[in-house]
Amino acid sequence: MTEACVILDIGGVLEFTPDTGWVQRWEDRLELPHGTVHARMHDIWRAGSLGSIGEPEVRAQVGVRLGLDAPQVEAFMADLWTEYLGTPNDELIAYLRGLRGTCRLGILSNSFVGARERETSLYRFDELVEQIVYSHELGVEKPDPRAFDAVCAALGVRPEDCLFVDDVTVHVEAARARGMQAHLFEDNARTIARIAAHLDRAPLPRVARRPSDRT
Repeated sequence: MTEACVILDIGGVLEFTPDTGWVQRWEDRLELPHGTVHARMHDIWRAGSLGSIGEPEVRAQVGVRLGLDAPQVEAFMADLWTEYLGTPNDELIAYLRGLRGTCRLGILSNSFVGARERETSLYRFDELVEQIVYSHELGVEKPDPRAFDAVCAALGVRPEDCLFVDDVTVHVEAARARGMQAHLFEDNARTIARIAAHLDRAPLPRVARRPSDRT
C-alpha cells in the first residue's frame, strides 16, 4: 500500500512575497547605484541560503560591505525579513490544515539562515506539515535533485506518490525529472483542485477496525 503525499514550496506558495522595493530604497538612501547591494552581497546571500554562514556573520558582512553602523544593520535586516516572510496564503494554509491525517504533508524550501525560527514563530508551518526541508539546513537548493531526494527521505515516501507544488517552473520540471508529480502554482483555485485530484487517485488510508466492527 502506498501513501499519497503533498510537498509544497513556501515563498510564492504558502507565503505571498512581492517585491517591496526595500533594496532600492537602501541604495537611494546610501547614494549607491541600483544593483550595488546585490553585487556586494551576492556571495553572502548564497552562503546564507546554503547554511555555510550564520546570522551573526551575515550581519557583520552587511555592516562591512555597505558601510552601515549597528542600528542601520538592524534596520536593513528587518527590511530583508519583512519582504522574505511576506504574508501568509491563508486560503491554501487552511485547506492543507484540513488534510492533516489524510495524507503525508511536507515542505521543501530554498531558504535563508534564520528562516525556520521566524516562519515557525509567525506561521507555525511546523504544525501544518510533518517535515520541513530548508536549503540552509540541507546545504542543497532546488532544482538540485538531491533536494527532492532529501524531502522524500525525510517523509519516508516514494517520489512517484508525491505531488510537488512550486511557483518556479524549473523547480517543477526538476521534481518531475525525479519521478514526482508536480504542479506550477499560479493561484489557489487551480492548486487546490490539483491537490484534490492527486489525493482522489491515491489509495484510501487503511482504517483500523474496532472490535465491534463486522465484515
